[in-house]
Amino acid sequence: MLNPMSVMVLLEGEFRRLVLWGPVLLALGALAYFVWPYEPGYGAGLLLPACIAVVGLGACFYWRGSLAARLGGGAGVALAVGFAAAWLAAHRQPPMPELPRRATELTGIVQDVAYFPALSGQGGPVRRVTLAHGVLHDFVDDGMAPLRRSLSIRLAPQDEGSVAPGDGLRVRVVLQPPPFPALPGGRDKQFEAWFSGQAGGGYALAGAQVEPGQPQKLFGYQHALTMLRQRVDARIRQILPGSSGTVVATLLAGRAESVPQNVREDFAASGLAHLLAVAGLHLGIVMGAAMLVCRMGLAAWEYAALRWPCKAIAAGTAWVVGGGYVLLTGAHLPAERSWMMSSVVVLGLVVGRRAVSMRGLALAATIMLLVAPQVVLDVAFQMSMAAVMALVAGYEALQLRILRWVSGMSGAKHTLARHGVMLVLTSLLAGTATLPVVMAHFGVVQPFFVLANLVAVPLMALWIMPLGLVALVAMPLHVDAPFLHLMSGGVRVVLWLAHCVAGWPGARIAVPAMPGWGLAAVLLGLCWLCLWRGAWRWWGMPVVLLGTITPWLVTQPDILISPDGQLMGVKDVATLRVMGHARDERALKAAWAQALALPVSDFSGTGENRAETADGSLLCGESEVAGTCALLRYGQEVILRIHDPSDGRIPLPDDVCAQAAAVVSVAPLRVSCPHVPVRLDRFSAWRGGAQAVFLAHGVRVTSDRQKQGERLWVLKPGGHGMPTLPLAQAE
Repeated sequence: MLNPMSVMVLLEGEFRRLVLWGPVLLALGALAYFVWPYEPGYGAGLLLPACIAVVGLGACFYWRGSLAARLGGGAGVALAVGFAAAWLAAHRQPPMPELPRRATELTGIVQDVAYFPALSGQGGPVRRVTLAHGVLHDFVDDGMAPLRRSLSIRLAPQDEGSVAPGDGLRVRVVLQPPPFPALPGGRDKQFEAWFSGQAGGGYALAGAQVEPGQPQKLFGYQHALTMLRQRVDARIRQILPGSSGTVVATLLAGRAESVPQNVREDFAASGLAHLLAVAGLHLGIVMGAAMLVCRMGLAAWEYAALRWPCKAIAAGTAWVVGGGYVLLTGAHLPAERSWMMSSVVVLGLVVGRRAVSMRGLALAATIMLLVAPQVVLDVAFQMSMAAVMALVAGYEALQLRILRWVSGMSGAKHTLARHGVMLVLTSLLAGTATLPVVMAHFGVVQPFFVLANLVAVPLMALWIMPLGLVALVAMPLHVDAPFLHLMSGGVRVVLWLAHCVAGWPGARIAVPAMPGWGLAAVLLGLCWLCLWRGAWRWWGMPVVLLGTITPWLVTQPDILISPDGQLMGVKDVATLRVMGHARDERALKAAWAQALALPVSDFSGTGENRAETADGSLLCGESEVAGTCALLRYGQEVILRIHDPSDGRIPLPDDVCAQAAAVVSVAPLRVSCPHVPVRLDRFSAWRGGAQAVFLAHGVRVTSDRQKQGERLWVLKPGGHGMPTLPLAQAE
């Protein structure tokens, strides 16, 4: 049993590793703000963290000789800074505007044009434009200021007009705000839209037209980069139509939205999904190739080789090329993190210090958490940090042993053995560290990820990406077609590999939703395992294992209700029985199936015909009221009214509700079943969002509004935002 003195002795032995916990505490402070049950005001959001930070700094300076005081004070400062940074980041965002609930004319300036595959898999790609400075032209919004947030608009399929970034567009659209989560604790698209500057999306009802009176160009480097990405994407799609071309466009221009859904599923099931997300692997290959070419060129020049610091020059050149690649592919979060770490590596090479270390990762994480604290809840940030942390810690512990093991070999055998072991170790470390994160966000486990990566990663590093870089260099001269075709050949091999591995039995194992505290336990346990060096680092392993198995430790809901109250899902032994109809029915079913790890089947109970599940727990059509079902489970009876033509005006008979512990209706209950303890209808869903009903120990209801609380990014009931105000009249 450890006492405080022995703990301090252990901490003193890990003194140089204590700084690595700075970004972990920053992340915990930001997380504390995001899970706060209500929106903190200025006092709790800024004043209180400032006081804590001042007290912490004072403790560090006053008791500078005490390690305990410095640790406590430093931890308080980091937590307070993380909380305040998250509060400031959330309050810097413009409010979510109120969007019209009817068709309206919309004008705006095109920021980006993206091509998505058709939903049915048939026909050409679907174009979706991102509009900035949108203006709504109807009698309610007439004279309003332009929207401060962007809108994502799906153009009509028959619209074949040319649209480019910078064009002014006028189109008649139907708009929708960001949707509420499909179930309590589910993916929060309103949170994502709040921090990404989006107001919602919609679809065009007719062809769009370029507005002559609108400015035709967006000025600045962002427009130039957007136009460059569009031209690269268009060139690739012209030369390489088909699935391989969409993957090439993802690797060279960051246009991952055009990848077909079946290809995404194959890559996800085979553990190769990271190849479609431009991140550290791709940036490392690009910078490595640039550094190799520059270093060889300088070495071949005698004057430079004898007088210049060729290694530092090559590293700086690779850093610039890597930054250009990050911008060309859209500057996504994993790529930005990788480029920040590469900056530390380049600095280490220039000054002659150790290039790759855990301190570089900590510095990159600190910068990202201070600039955009919301990344703490982002799957890309969690996966990239977990993978790199596991790689650095794993190589710190195992690299010398591997080198000793291959030291007895010679020649080509030594090289092949060393690179083969390193490749297997890299795939194993990164894949194992990110496995719980994938479980939490995507609800799957891919057991064959190591085997697939053994072939795909070397092919990506030695064939696909180098040819892609040559193609980019040759593209302005229009001699890029041969290199793109050769690159496409390697991509087709990866596509074939992903499809084969995805078809193996057990390649994709569905797991239930992991609770938030389970994912937090996994990440904190992984930090404990990787950031320390002593034997007590292994104390983090039980915490990681506990967090990993939490999907099977928590109770699953028996009934799920959609945010609009129009769709119900009843969990059976091996199936989720879905009844009713909703506007976003397909997305809701997919989210429910992933959360419960169960297949979805429609259960008809809207007519007068009798319908019953195999175990008899769900029975429809038994009473004289059409569209009414009864669920009998754990000694509880729940009445489900899944169809009501009268919209609640005709009450349910008293004998139907006599023994019910709860009643759920797609229509307003009004005066129906007044004595039933739990009454859920369209109005309760309108007020509380999606709902989950648990029947194991009495009827317990959890709503999405209870999970989210009253926060800035949570829209008002019904998806309403802040009304836009008219511009002031000119005098």
